[in-house]
Amino acid sequence: MFFKRLTKTKSAPAPSQPAEDTARPDDAIPAPALQANSGPQPLGASDLRRTVDSKSLGFKTTADLEPAEGLIGQDRALKALDFGLRIRARDFNIFVLGPPASGKSTAVRAHLAKVAAASATPSDWIYVNNFDDPRRPRAIELPAGRAKALSKGMLAALHELAATLPAAFDAEDYRARRRAIDEEFRGSHEDALDAVYAKAAQQNIAVLRTPLGFGMAPMHEGKVVKSEVFNQLPESMRRDVETRITSLQAELERILSSAPKADKRRREQLAELNEEVARHAIEDALDELSASFSDVAEVAKFLADAEDDMIANAARFATPATEAERTPAALAEDPRFRRYMINVMVSHESDTGAPVREEMSPTTGSLSGYVEPAPQSAAQRADFLAIRPGTLHGANGGALILDARRITSSTAVWEALKRALKSGEIRIDAASGVPGAAASLDPDPIPLAIKVVLLGDADLFYRLRQDDPDFAGLFKVQADFDETIDRNKDNDAAYARLVASIVKRHELKPVDAAGVARLIEEAARIAEDSEKLSIEVGLIADIVREADYWSDSADHKVTKAEDVARAIEERTRRADRARDDVQESVERGIMLVDTKGSKVGQINGLSLVQKGGFSFGRPARITARVHLGQGRVTDIEREVQLGGPLHSKGVMILWGYLAGRYAQDVPLALAATLVFEQSYGTVEGDSASSAELFALLSALSDAPVRQDLAVTGSVNQWGEVQAVGGVNEKIEGFFDVCSARGITGTQGVIIPHANRQHLMLREDVVKAVKDGRFSIYAIKTADEGLALLTGLEAGQKGADGRFGAETVNGRIEARLRTFAERARSFSIEGSKPAS
Repeated sequence: MFFKRLTKTKSAPAPSQPAEDTARPDDAIPAPALQANSGPQPLGASDLRRTVDSKSLGFKTTADLEPAEGLIGQDRALKALDFGLRIRARDFNIFVLGPPASGKSTAVRAHLAKVAAASATPSDWIYVNNFDDPRRPRAIELPAGRAKALSKGMLAALHELAATLPAAFDAEDYRARRRAIDEEFRGSHEDALDAVYAKAAQQNIAVLRTPLGFGMAPMHEGKVVKSEVFNQLPESMRRDVETRITSLQAELERILSSAPKADKRRREQLAELNEEVARHAIEDALDELSASFSDVAEVAKFLADAEDDMIANAARFATPATEAERTPAALAEDPRFRRYMINVMVSHESDTGAPVREEMSPTTGSLSGYVEPAPQSAAQRADFLAIRPGTLHGANGGALILDARRITSSTAVWEALKRALKSGEIRIDAASGVPGAAASLDPDPIPLAIKVVLLGDADLFYRLRQDDPDFAGLFKVQADFDETIDRNKDNDAAYARLVASIVKRHELKPVDAAGVARLIEEAARIAEDSEKLSIEVGLIADIVREADYWSDSADHKVTKAEDVARAIEERTRRADRARDDVQESVERGIMLVDTKGSKVGQINGLSLVQKGGFSFGRPARITARVHLGQGRVTDIEREVQLGGPLHSKGVMILWGYLAGRYAQDVPLALAATLVFEQSYGTVEGDSASSAELFALLSALSDAPVRQDLAVTGSVNQWGEVQAVGGVNEKIEGFFDVCSARGITGTQGVIIPHANRQHLMLREDVVKAVKDGRFSIYAIKTADEGLALLTGLEAGQKGADGRFGAETVNGRIEARLRTFAERARSFSIEGSKPAS
């Protein structure tokens, strides 16, 4: 038997006692002895922790194993991922669901890399100058691997032209032919003027050059006649002079008006000369490049346009450049050459498969690309060379991995991604992403063929499906990664291979079979299920790496089970200060918890405390008081707004249980209060509802309940005890309190029977149970719990529909009938007329 046999206590007073609360929280009552076969028997040590026999694993160390590729036990998610990647429809993008540290990111990357490696390599893309409209750069598609060759070839050609064109314009032949054209223009013009000058001199007319142009005046004996002298001449003589001047002016105007036409002819002849001289050098520089890309129509057209533009602007290249001015960086800054360069947006090596890119902190610019603004001191405005690619460019033709929560946290970025996916093109908004960018630049959009993979959790997935009308239409593939896998022989072997892959990836020492067995057990504990294994690979990898550290400290050649245990213990020690504080407050009597004796209306409930990533159980005293009333169970936590909705629901269920079990033919005329003592924070969840029920039933029956037992579990209206979370930590929390105060051998915890499969208790707790110093009970019903806690028979209804008088349920039924009768008598008394 779990309990030491104690002297049986006197039966509790009959329920015909006065209606006032008879709980005695200040008087410790010895724990009642259990009657033979009065309730569930304690679980055996083998039920508390499912261990692994290291010999059954079939290897000595992980060095003997082939490391696992990707995640184990995720066939459904990986098949969904594979489907989403291979279907060509662009709206079948993928949302990967899974908990943090589950290894889903690593698995997704590995699977994407595998699929991408077997896929076709996508095209390269470049931007080039649009010679017709420089504000609208042209996007050109090239076969994979050729964009860099084009850029390199154009740089080589420009480097050559920076030397050959100035040399061509500096050649003696060019200079002589240019002089001939200039001299021809000057000669014909000057000869005509000289003829006018000579004719005027014969007629005694002087031709004068002034700032305002040409002028004419009469001469006498080689000197210009002053106007006052000229005006004194006879009229006939003046008219003759004016007639000759008018005739000469008309002739001079004809000569001067023909000068622009002649100069135009001169410039045309010079342009023809420049084109003739430049064409040969430009063709020599570009012919090989043009021949290499003759099979790419858009590139061939660009090179032809560039050649025509160079020839048309050949005179601009006449200024010689030093070697330093011919470097790629210098050429890119030189307006003469910059306009012909190639802006490679994305380039792939041929036959390398599809790209897989990842962007964990996206902005609109980093996602879709942007136009880098020109420095304020620069003479030129931002142009096609200022266009910068985004992650969409790099992932085009392949897959892009994004953190779902980060990208959806920015409305602008999320909308930019959806816009690109819906339109099927990458359009660079030159005014966004970078302050000061050239808003007038409008580059050609680039067609987008991509699979976007969002990594997130289930909550975000379902929220997006509900709140975002575009989401379901763009992300039609759900790859749902499980948190756990079934625990069986095959999966134990697969888990060992997973550990081998962790060892290989982090370059650690091999882990021996016993160490792997200990890791499998810990994986079951993390899963909170003895029949499941957690595949939170990140967490398991951390334990393996820490165990490797402790193995080094112990000078072990391989990592052993003791190293794994040390790693787990040290991880707990680093995080458990809050737990130690709680334990200390119980030990010092600051937090009131009894671990022996019995009391009416008082019980040890168990709660789960979570601090960051660390969880621990702590006992909490729950008390109940009852008296005559109008059928209300008051949840004090709720009344002061410290009880969450789930906790309040659990308390309301208790009322349903009481009414359904004990008040079928009489009104429920009681008032009760329930409270978590010394609770100063929010109480949430229904895992204490069974403990609250037992405290309430104890108060109603005046039957003391054992304080050396703690209780966890929820209860329904039929009195069935239901599974709760954190059962291992809760048991361990009470065990630690009992250990600190002194194990008596009668102490233990009552849990729901449905939680048996979740038990993966600490080894010290298992040992205490094995040694008979601590016990775990699994119950299915409230009656089983009552029997364990009171040592009395819970009681069943007899043929008359009543419970036995000396059973706990009989006492409760009688007490409630007494309440109903007293309530009725009060009602009758109150209705009598005054005498």
